[in-house]
Amino acid sequence: MDHIERVEEEFTRQAETFDAYAAKAGGDAVTTMICDAAGAAGAGRVLDVACGPGAVTAALAVRAREAVGLDAVPAMLEQAHRRAEEAGLSNLRFERGRAEALPFETASFDAVVTRIALHHCVDPALVLAEMFRVLRPGGRAVIVDVVVSEDTEKARLQNALEIVRDPSHVRMLPLSELKASVEGCGFRIESETVWDTPREFEQWMGIVNDPQRAGPLRVIARALAEEGRDAGMGLAIRDGGIVFFHRWALIAADKPEPLR
Repeated sequence: MDHIERVEEEFTRQAETFDAYAAKAGGDAVTTMICDAAGAAGAGRVLDVACGPGAVTAALAVRAREAVGLDAVPAMLEQAHRRAEEAGLSNLRFERGRAEALPFETASFDAVVTRIALHHCVDPALVLAEMFRVLRPGGRAVIVDVVVSEDTEKARLQNALEIVRDPSHVRMLPLSELKASVEGCGFRIESETVWDTPREFEQWMGIVNDPQRAGPLRVIARALAEEGRDAGMGLAIRDGGIVFFHRWALIAADKPEPLR
């Protein structure tokens, strides 16, 4: 099984649960932050890369001239199309495609966004480069993902836990590496926001919709917490349950205008 097949398998399973759990994990607030960060560019033609069930795309469409969502997973796109129909937004459409090879012309969007997707990509720098390519000069990119500790060992441990939970997970980056990747593609970072979102183990496991994984991972996570190894994610036992946090980062970056 190649990675794209693995992503499709995992997110087909999650199609019915992802949207609801994302809202519980602060997804609605993050969506608002993304729309605000898009700024004036968000009023033009906007692309949502790896759009999933289309919540961000639909929110962008309220402000945009046109909003396009792209995802590789048909089951997620079915959810997105259903959302578009219910919202009655005529300027909203969805397409199937890969983030590493965006099927759009160069400089064809005013704003490009992606939420909580880069850590599922084998080559996140390639995805960022594609976002840079399809963005017009002077346009705005908004990149949101969960980041790991700058401590290498803690970062490895958190990524290992994430992979056991969801094999389509590749690697969450530390903030310093994410910023370097964004700038390495040519973007100019305008702002960054970092915050921690509290999570509960059972809710987190519920998203992947595979109870067989929960038991072994629960044992591992509890043992780590009891040993005081927080994996850079605040892993702990509270009122008998396993809790932790995800550290989110939102980066707003512009594609520079050519020098005259």
